[in-house]
Amino acid sequence: MNEILERRACVTGIGQSDVGRRLGRDPLELTLDACLAAIEDAGLERDDIDGLATYPGIMIGNPGFTGAGITEVHDALRLKLDWFTGGPELPGQLGSVIDACLAVACGLARHVLCFRSVWESTAQGEGGRAGIGLDGIGKGGSGKRPRTGGGMMEFTLPFRSYSAANWIAMYAQRHFHEFGTTREQLAQIALNARRNAEVNPNAIYREPMTLDDYLAARLISTPFCLYDCDVPVDGATAMIVSHVDAARDCRKPRLRVESVGSALRGRPSWDQFDDLTTMALRDASAMLWERTELTPADVDVAELYDGFSFIAMAWLEALGFCGKGEGGPFVEGGTRIARDGEIPLNTHGGQLSAGRLHGYGFLHEACVQLWGEGGERQVAGDPRVGVAAAGGGPLGGCLLLVRD
Repeated sequence: MNEILERRACVTGIGQSDVGRRLGRDPLELTLDACLAAIEDAGLERDDIDGLATYPGIMIGNPGFTGAGITEVHDALRLKLDWFTGGPELPGQLGSVIDACLAVACGLARHVLCFRSVWESTAQGEGGRAGIGLDGIGKGGSGKRPRTGGGMMEFTLPFRSYSAANWIAMYAQRHFHEFGTTREQLAQIALNARRNAEVNPNAIYREPMTLDDYLAARLISTPFCLYDCDVPVDGATAMIVSHVDAARDCRKPRLRVESVGSALRGRPSWDQFDDLTTMALRDASAMLWERTELTPADVDVAELYDGFSFIAMAWLEALGFCGKGEGGPFVEGGTRIARDGEIPLNTHGGQLSAGRLHGYGFLHEACVQLWGEGGERQVAGDPRVGVAAAGGGPLGGCLLLVRD
């Protein structure tokens, strides 16, 4: 086998800003808080940082979707960079971290600062969330005027299918139809997230939730109810990706990148994928296991994207924690995915209860668990192998981490 280049990379530090609903703080300020915390956590100085990576960078027309771009952070921290990248056309949000792994593996940088920030909650003001297919017009981007659009939007906008909530819901409906999945089973993703959030002091929603509470919530897009949808917040997450040799200078045990998954072997489409019971995460997961001798049975903790609850179920299947179509029975009752279960899932509360940090929060939590820093939510048994994954639809990226 050829050398697995990402094994030259490791995570050496993590940081997170305040996370909350409508904090009203400058998004660049939140971003810098997370970045400086990550540098300090790794035991480094700003002068040690010679690489910078983010997703998606500055985007126009999506209020609050991004808090800062490469240029702003580069200048604010007065960094001297040998390598940097930022952009939306990646294999999911963690594609920027995968890029950083390859940069240090190839010798383009020694310590890459990766960051992702959002301020969707403040940007929305007092209004509701605007769908992807809607213009954010008016106060806080709360207007709901349909956009004109090409590509997929030509076929979804006439049917008022504006949002990823609609699109992912259709994947879930297909899964329900083919495999007999039920809402009561799907509910366990949200209920597990809330149980974990109850013991996470930084989570947004910590009040206990029952199955009756879940089933009584208003429907958003069948079969999704309110609790199947993630929680917009303001906040930033950052991490340091270092070359394994440079990690010797850092203060914490290195979390080595065992393998990454970034493949997309189907069509790059939300609505024309070849199997509408799964998504791009099918291919990213396959690639992850093709690049390692470890197996799903070796994983101690799984932090899997739950922008909508079904995506986490689809990741469980794609990563091989259960068979294809078996996600419903696997999560039924919630015991297998609990913190003391077969595969502890989204131990911080995920985006459904801890808040939508858009992908980076899952890698942050995987590191927290592997370093044993989870406090009340810490998984027992000294976890050493963790998987973090982000993305849905035609986007998906994942990393397998091992604590040396």
